Amino acid sequence: MVRWEIVGKQVTLQSAQVSQLEPDICRIEQSDVQNQIIASAKRSQLEEATAHFTVDVPTCICLNLEDLKCFEVVEHQYEQWGVIFQNSIAIQPSNPAFPTKLGSTALMGSPKGGFLEATFLQPVNWVSASVTSSQRLVLSAYDRDRQLLCQSILPSANLANSDSSLSPNILLSVAAKNIHSITFCAFDGQFTIDEFRFCL
Repeated sequence: MVRWEIVGKQVTLQSAQVSQLEPDICRIEQSDVQNQIIASAKRSQLEEATAHFTVDVPTCICLNLEDLKCFEVVEHQYEQWGVIFQNSIAIQPSNPAFPTKLGSTALMGSPKGGFLEATFLQPVNWVSASVTSSQRLVLSAYDRDRQLLCQSILPSANLANSDSSLSPNILLSVAAKNIHSITFCAFDGQFTIDEFRFCL
């Protein structure tokens, strides 16, 4: 059990049932999230806090991307929530093939296209995101030593308004003990991620 003291006036919790994670399970459903914190990129969410409470149950953090500016390089904005991004930019897709799931902002791999990485300050047990990609995409989870723990694969493109049998914003997730980093990789492709969430 992880004990976090959360300080913030925009923090919300949602209830559902949590299943126990086993080391060999590579996915759990979004509905299995018990406590969820909507995490803002604004530092003021913590600094202007009026509510203090303690979470004693497995907690999931969903990043609110709407506070990011279009074309803002995303690295340390969510560090206070335990995640740092590499090769990431915030976009408001103008191409209708890449719709967002929540709001108008998504993350995209940049400047190196087709790749995005997230590193966690404390190990997590589950990571998920809604993904729209122009190519096959692999979500990989790694431990502290960069050993592969688990993968989840989008088998082909899932662009909106295309002949793909897959809908856009497919939920991909990985689950394993002690995930220290994850990568999204679409070889020779572009992708957007939305609804990025991780569980402690």
